[in-house]
Amino acid sequence: MAKASRTVSLLCLCYLVCLALCLDPPQYTKSYRATGSIRLPYAEIVEPFTAYYDNVNNRSRIDYYNGVQKTIQLGPSKSAAFGVGYLVVPISTQTVMNKYTCFQSNGSKGSPIEMTTIIPDLTKFKFVGTKVFGSELANTFQLITTEGKKVNTYTFWSSTADDRPLRYEMMGYDSLLGSHYDKYFVDYDSWVSPAVFTAEDFAVPGGMPCGDFPGPGQSSIHAVEFEPIKEFVHHYSAHVDEGFKTFKDVHNKKYKSHEDEPRKHVFRQNLRYINSKNRAGLSYKLAVNHLSAHSSDEIRVMRGFRYSARDHGGKAFPKHLLTTVDAPDQWDWRLMGAVTPVKDQAICGSCWSFGTTGTIEGANFLKTGQLVRLSQQELVDCSWGFGNNGCDGGEDFRAYKYLLANGGLSTEELYKPYEAIDSVCLKNKVKNVVQISNYTLLPQGDQNALKIALYEKGPISVAIDAAHKSFVFYSNGVYYEPECKSGPDDLDHAVLAVGYGVMNGQSYWLVKNSWSTYWGNSGYVLMSQKDNNCGVATAASFVEIK
Repeated sequence: MAKASRTVSLLCLCYLVCLALCLDPPQYTKSYRATGSIRLPYAEIVEPFTAYYDNVNNRSRIDYYNGVQKTIQLGPSKSAAFGVGYLVVPISTQTVMNKYTCFQSNGSKGSPIEMTTIIPDLTKFKFVGTKVFGSELANTFQLITTEGKKVNTYTFWSSTADDRPLRYEMMGYDSLLGSHYDKYFVDYDSWVSPAVFTAEDFAVPGGMPCGDFPGPGQSSIHAVEFEPIKEFVHHYSAHVDEGFKTFKDVHNKKYKSHEDEPRKHVFRQNLRYINSKNRAGLSYKLAVNHLSAHSSDEIRVMRGFRYSARDHGGKAFPKHLLTTVDAPDQWDWRLMGAVTPVKDQAICGSCWSFGTTGTIEGANFLKTGQLVRLSQQELVDCSWGFGNNGCDGGEDFRAYKYLLANGGLSTEELYKPYEAIDSVCLKNKVKNVVQISNYTLLPQGDQNALKIALYEKGPISVAIDAAHKSFVFYSNGVYYEPECKSGPDDLDHAVLAVGYGVMNGQSYWLVKNSWSTYWGNSGYVLMSQKDNNCGVATAASFVEIK
């Protein structure tokens, strides 16, 4: 009897094990309404979405960033044989700010419009066990694929109680590099299925007219710019390959064979960040630039301003200017001929030398009417004795002290071209061309004083908090970064303020950077004046020419 009982128990156990091993992934074929978020830890992004999926009427819709951007897919029907897609996004130009606009994409015989689901294809996923997910039990399913030296592990969690989707995760490991190259999650926060919809749920908001789809055609890059679920749920990656090739061609990047793939991994994460921020409806846009395959550490090197809490010397700001100067609403020293062309400091933390030479060049122009290109390399090579550290950072006031003690500054033509390295000082072999008689530090954080000084004294050397990816990939618009800080100790990059103005009701500082014309708006950025964002007015200075 005991033997029979043990046999039955063993059979039951075998049955349960078999049941577990044979558990199939859930099927999500019914209509649903869901909310969730795309989490990209390497790209520092969490992007919320809301999804509508109507399998009965062959239509879907996904909103990103709480409805800032909407995409609608209507499958083939009697009125549209190959379906139609809509993109509704806020558009900002020189004359309008965040005007919602609709773009239409018509399907074709070879490329019909299809519904977009936020659930991956789970056909090949295998059950790997039951685990605790948050506060509930979850069935876990997994798919592992290998592409050359890359091992991709996809894991899907669903509730054991009702099969609700909980999370979809991707982990990519490169065995050649010996490290993870990719990681992201799609978290499903709410789930209603089956769901009931109305025609209004899939209609273009407000019945606005829809024009041609933006951009040159519908390349793979545009497809994922507007519908990231294609990449993060359906493993669409052609846009990365296409984008990386274009990036290398445009910027003449030639990597060694062992470096190419790691650079591509960095590019992938930066591209994700750029596309995601552009979907957020900000007052500015980001774009791929020559830094898009640079790591955070490489970019950090380029931020070479080092603020020191000590007496910086110089003259006090003449406060009478605040009441006697009537500055106009808009000003741009480039139009007056007081600003030299944008340069590229390269991988050298010499930004402080560019801010310094920029304000001296402007002041010299105001006095002589001549625009002379001064030498940043001389400051990098020769001002160590005043506390600057060449490519490892410095401050403008230390450069001013060097000039006052050494008779002035030479030109890049007489000294030597900018080299982006710490090099041999040639001060005793070249003549000084421009000398300053003194320098003035503006009142900390006083934007009115900065405006007056800009108009009255010429381009101003300023420092900013540039430790944000949004600044690295800035393209156009008024740049406002809520994570920016404005305290003296938060400033890490020296730039040159050359003007100011207002665009779409937003006041800005016109700032010249030293990261080449491939960066920003031909090397410039419109920095928001709101709350002294990023500290433009915190550590500003100008000079007087002898």
